[in-house]
Amino acid sequence: MAGVSPVRKGRVGDVPRMAGLINQYAAQALMLPKSLNQLYQNLRDFVVVEREKEVIGCGALHVMWRDLAEIRSLAVAEPYTGNGVGRQIVAQLLAEACELGVPTVFALTYQVEFFQRLGFHQVSKEILPRKIWVDCLDCPKFPNCDETAMILSTSRVRGEKHNVI
Repeated sequence: MAGVSPVRKGRVGDVPRMAGLINQYAAQALMLPKSLNQLYQNLRDFVVVEREKEVIGCGALHVMWRDLAEIRSLAVAEPYTGNGVGRQIVAQLLAEACELGVPTVFALTYQVEFFQRLGFHQVSKEILPRKIWVDCLDCPKFPNCDETAMILSTSRVRGEKHNVI
């Protein structure tokens, strides 16, 4: 897409726009809200895409344990959805997971078809006990989470890199 930057690591100055993107979708009950404090504390997990110096998409890779990382807070400004921005962000996060040596990446999402197109498959949330006991207990939706758990082995990313990125 013309004028869209490559994916880069998030910066302190990006946080207000990231919060706006994420919380716009949270207001529609499409993702969980994030406070400025949460975003600043986890900024190193985030990547962003910009157009004309404006952040139009963001997402984070959060390492849960030695064998598991989560893609979280994936948000793309509405005028840019369906244009490959989200795919670009996920590809970068999966590349990071590979670089870190994390064998499995998951997402809790309402965007099942999007993640399926990227090679993820649906699993039961019960196979993610670290996620449930670390983050989900504090979630307002717990224990009635209606998101779908999607998972991908990073060996698939390395073996089929051309299909994901």
